[in-house]
Amino acid sequence: MTSENVKLVANLPRTAPLNGEEDFNTDLAFQGDYVYVGNFGGFAIYDIADPTKPQLVSQVACPAQQNDVTVYGDLLVLSVDHPVGGPECDASDGREWEGLRIFNISDKKSPEYVGAVATECGSHTHTMVPAGETLYVYVSSPGPEPDSATCPAPHELIQIVEIPTKAPESAKIVAKPNIFPERHHSELASGCHDITAYPEKNLAAAACFGDGVLLDISDPVNPKVLQQITDTENFQIWHSATFNNDATKVVFSDELGGGVQATCDRTTPSTKGADAVYDLVDGKLERRGYFKIPREQQPDENCVAHNGSLIPVPGKDIMVQSWYQGGVSIWDFTDSADPKEIGYFERGPYPGGGIAGTWSAYYYNGYIYSSDIREGLDVLRIDDPLTDPAKQVKMDDFNVQTQKSY
Repeated sequence: MTSENVKLVANLPRTAPLNGEEDFNTDLAFQGDYVYVGNFGGFAIYDIADPTKPQLVSQVACPAQQNDVTVYGDLLVLSVDHPVGGPECDASDGREWEGLRIFNISDKKSPEYVGAVATECGSHTHTMVPAGETLYVYVSSPGPEPDSATCPAPHELIQIVEIPTKAPESAKIVAKPNIFPERHHSELASGCHDITAYPEKNLAAAACFGDGVLLDISDPVNPKVLQQITDTENFQIWHSATFNNDATKVVFSDELGGGVQATCDRTTPSTKGADAVYDLVDGKLERRGYFKIPREQQPDENCVAHNGSLIPVPGKDIMVQSWYQGGVSIWDFTDSADPKEIGYFERGPYPGGGIAGTWSAYYYNGYIYSSDIREGLDVLRIDDPLTDPAKQVKMDDFNVQTQKSY
């Protein structure tokens, strides 16, 4: 099922060594004519000079959970969120290490492991805040875990890693700020799930397991809490955050059930497992409305709000977003109180059952790229008078958790 204004123009299935039963595709990052695709088995690099005919350039086998990926210059950073035998990709079995792995990608055909940083409770996701020749990385992770060597209690913090771009092997943790002045944590975990930084605006929005937090990052090593918000009635896991282009709004999403449940059904309220749109008024976030895909999913389809990005339409607030087996949704929140879906792409229930669907869907230089957990890399095009102006916006690179204005 696909709306008339959206078309699938390319699909590249997962291939060995990243196509095992549990080698799920995860997050995406972009740089020039390349897209980098995270995978529980490692990561892959595709040439997208012609988006309708993507070409596989290389794959790196580096098993870990969940291998969320970012790129900056010649560096690629992977998040490792489950203890493994050691920092290198060929580490033996064990549970001694988790954190960030760093690669040199100057040779796209042969990426090179260059270093790693162990972090408490690993790295579920991470966010880059560049500062000249220094790359700061905010590490988000859930925890603590009882009797864990890598995730001790308490865990009321984020961690900031400093990566010298000219000497990435010397990367290290430089701060562990506690950004929880008040505690409203989820029963599932404490810590943060995801942080989106908007360096041009000196702002970041942290989606933590029981809260949303607005931060001043004018000093990237010492983020300051501007506001902490909660929605205990509707939100279970504050999953991710997206600013609109002029940073007058923030969309927070709720990953009800952790991405493994069918929450896009008639028994789940439209405000749960959804997006909440907040306006930023006089420096304070005020909730205006909710968005959830209007297409009911089957009881065996895991479906909930997941990773997305702005579609760069000047003067409008439009997002593309993954909903696992709910597919890819394009929605307009220009009217914060009345957001509406304007297009979608959906495959229907995965025939093999289990966890499936699109993990991340982002807009980059005229096309939507969707990382499908099992089906591989999808390339979509939306042709609609509302979104067509975005085709004129060209980006040199794109890491979704590090927003740039357009």
